Amino acid sequence: MSRDDRVGVAFLGLHPDRARTEVERHGSVASVLRLAARARLDGIAPHRVVPPAERVEAMERAGCRPVLLGDPDYPTALAELGDPPDVLFVRGSLPMVPGVAVVGTRRCTGYGRRLATAFGRAIAGAGWPLISGLARGIDGAAHRGTLEASGIGVAVLGSGSDVLYPPDHRELHDGLLESGGAVITEYPPGTRPDGWRFPPRNRIISGLSAAVVVVEAAVTGGALVTAMRAGEQGRALFAVPGDVDREASVGCNMLIRDGAVPVLGAEDLIEALSLVLGPPRRMTPAATAASVTGVDALVLAATGTPVTADRLAEIVGLPVSEVLGAIARLELAGHVVTGDGVVAAADQR
Repeated sequence: MSRDDRVGVAFLGLHPDRARTEVERHGSVASVLRLAARARLDGIAPHRVVPPAERVEAMERAGCRPVLLGDPDYPTALAELGDPPDVLFVRGSLPMVPGVAVVGTRRCTGYGRRLATAFGRAIAGAGWPLISGLARGIDGAAHRGTLEASGIGVAVLGSGSDVLYPPDHRELHDGLLESGGAVITEYPPGTRPDGWRFPPRNRIISGLSAAVVVVEAAVTGGALVTAMRAGEQGRALFAVPGDVDREASVGCNMLIRDGAVPVLGAEDLIEALSLVLGPPRRMTPAATAASVTGVDALVLAATGTPVTADRLAEIVGLPVSEVLGAIARLELAGHVVTGDGVVAAADQR
């Protein structure tokens, strides 16, 4: 199959299931494009067939590149799915090892937001990529924790690469790219964030991950769709238990009832994930003070009295981003504790 034709079909912006059905029905991507150009595909106007040169221009404007199923840089974990995207539009660098998905409701509680941020920091401190959807609520908090700890994150969009949704997450979006992560989508540039595009998007979030962590979820919504796809894909599933009468906890409690592994905090999560992904690549919870060097040692030495991260950065003379990364690693190792906006040596709190 021609690469140009495969990208051409992706530019039609069809639901992924329909795109696969049309290719199977008509025998090739080239046939689908010819029929679309002749107005012989139901609901597809001929103008939606974008010429190759215009496709290249659109991708250049959006700052993305096409990564096709079968390419060397196409993620192996995603390629093994029964319904992998044939084309990914990628900004940044895709990690080639499976990551950890952290997902949850947009209408999260303050508790859920803080926990998702702590999970993001801990996963980054362990050296694993974090995958989420850049949405408001739990997704955004998890991405924020990843960036605070200088980790690698991947955001999977339900829109085109040049259509940021929600628009107020520009800083997170740009931070993921600047930190060596990626922003990806199977939809072409210019695609609006229509509601029906998000459920298919969720199979990519779980597909890129060895494990999926649901922090807060109601009885309906994208987080439970991602959890369902994780189960179908054979991914490990974790969920945070919550009050039985709290709307944001009902979905998680149901997942635990049905077999998801409950997680009770960041350290508990890392220990559980280690059984799936192997030992953390940066620092284990059992790390000793002897393993703390460089920036970590400097930060540890300055935490005798509870202090904010900003003030700590001033004291040790380092960028806040480096100090936050050290705090995450040291907290994971049990050397410092955080809470109420401050950090201190573990024996001081």
